[in-house]
Amino acid sequence: MTSITRVVSGAACLLAVLAPAHAAGLRPVLVAGYDAGGEPVATMTYTTGHSDSIKANEGLYLGGGVSVLNEAGNIELLATLSVKYQGLHADNGDIRWTRFPLDALLLYRWPSFRLGGGLTYVMEPRVKGSGASSSIDATFDNATGVLLQGDYLLDAVALGVRATLLDYRFGGSTIRSSGVGVSFGFTF
Repeated sequence: MTSITRVVSGAACLLAVLAPAHAAGLRPVLVAGYDAGGEPVATMTYTTGHSDSIKANEGLYLGGGVSVLNEAGNIELLATLSVKYQGLHADNGDIRWTRFPLDALLLYRWPSFRLGGGLTYVMEPRVKGSGASSSIDATFDNATGVLLQGDYLLDAVALGVRATLLDYRFGGSTIRSSGVGVSFGFTF
């Protein structure tokens, strides 16, 4: 099964599970943010002798999904599918770190804040190099982890911070991907 097929299958399953919740306040949502932290998954050494690494939790993410509110409006299920990317660039090569996180958060809401946690399932984590870094090409096992998130709410906009607790496995090794990040959400 290709990575695109897996991502589409995951999104279809998510929508099938959440479709009956329409009566409880089902709304589309867009999410974006940046995460940092974790152990290095790849390192690039530049011609100047300086080196830089991509960390396991590092990357910019962009995605979409659904928000489901209970009738009282104080409990929210936020389910999203995103693409997450981090890269290094040099004149003679590049390194890309990509993955597809499927996140499900249960959040308690106050008028201006929400706080909660849930699970993340990261699909197709892959680090790939080109040019002088073409020897770098590794696909990690899909991984499940924990998310904790707190947001400040401004009408349909959510600005927040989050923590990820996750480990990747590759060839019998474990790479820690725990870290923190900032998040942005927009609910329609």
